[in-house]
Amino acid sequence: MTTIGIIGAGHIGSQVARAAIGVGYDVVISNSREPETLAELVAELGPKARAATAAEAAEAGDFAVVTVPLKNVYDVPVEPLAGKIVIDTNNYYFERDGQIPALDNGVDTVSAMLQRHLPTSKVAKGFNHIMAKDITTDGTPAGTENRRALATASDFEEAAELVQRLYDELGFDTVNVGSLAESWRVERDQPAYVVRQNRHELLENLGLAKRVNAAA
Repeated sequence: MTTIGIIGAGHIGSQVARAAIGVGYDVVISNSREPETLAELVAELGPKARAATAAEAAEAGDFAVVTVPLKNVYDVPVEPLAGKIVIDTNNYYFERDGQIPALDNGVDTVSAMLQRHLPTSKVAKGFNHIMAKDITTDGTPAGTENRRALATASDFEEAAELVQRLYDELGFDTVNVGSLAESWRVERDQPAYVVRQNRHELLENLGLAKRVNAAA
């Protein structure tokens, strides 16, 4: 069975773990502290989950989900993720992360930053524009009318395809935004951010996105 290494056990990470275990995945999950601090969560998740360090979770996963605050992104282990697909759930909150001029000025994206930090991995955006609680409650079977849609973006086709498969397994349609350079379209303050939308509505909202501060 496929194992997901989850680096970050906050709201999104723990919900992705719950949802993934619900459809049959094994999960190795980590946080910024010791694995023992995740004992309660792992007990809730059951026998298909175990706690580990970030490096161990990265090593154990057939692919990984990185869901840490942007200010901590450079703590993500690099070598254990070499050659692997990495799903990036992050968004930029300057109140938490500090001001990052390249993001403020619209000349970089959050996921492109992670891709540069992980040069031998294949990063794809995922789960960044849905409230954590909705990950385990809003999914519906394929073909359901008005099925909720989520976006992905990647510079690697196989990474975007993996996110699409995972989304479908968890009950969501997918819209591929394109490269990581376009991933800002589903980030904070954009029309597609944390609203429930079907595939058609998501496409419309992507088209309405405006990068107000983008450099000329």
